[in-house]
Amino acid sequence: MSAKERIKKYRETGGASDLVRVEVLVPKARRDEIVSAAAELRSAHRDEKSRLAEFIRIATERYGLRVFDNIDIEKLNDLPQKVRVVANALMERGDARAYAMGRRMVVQLGNGR
Repeated sequence: MSAKERIKKYRETGGASDLVRVEVLVPKARRDEIVSAAAELRSAHRDEKSRLAEFIRIATERYGLRVFDNIDIEKLNDLPQKVRVVANALMERGDARAYAMGRRMVVQLGNGR
């Protein structure tokens, strides 16, 4: 696989699949502010993704087959899609704690978007 193909794959399905490259013109003296702000945005985005992934992990451990008997979340590409499917399953098929967890997941999705 060539370097160009690896970069393309990384941007389409890897760690940068949900990031976009942006080019802006700013005063030279304020460049560091923009770079710092971009780093903060990336960090917040990664934190959000890890929280969503943790929700899925906990839900799978606690409720497993009881709630996810006919759901294959691995076929979904997008993490927010996976979280939405898991949250809906928890709210529809789980007990009161599962419902509460599903609601927290939906709220977290709403805050991230």
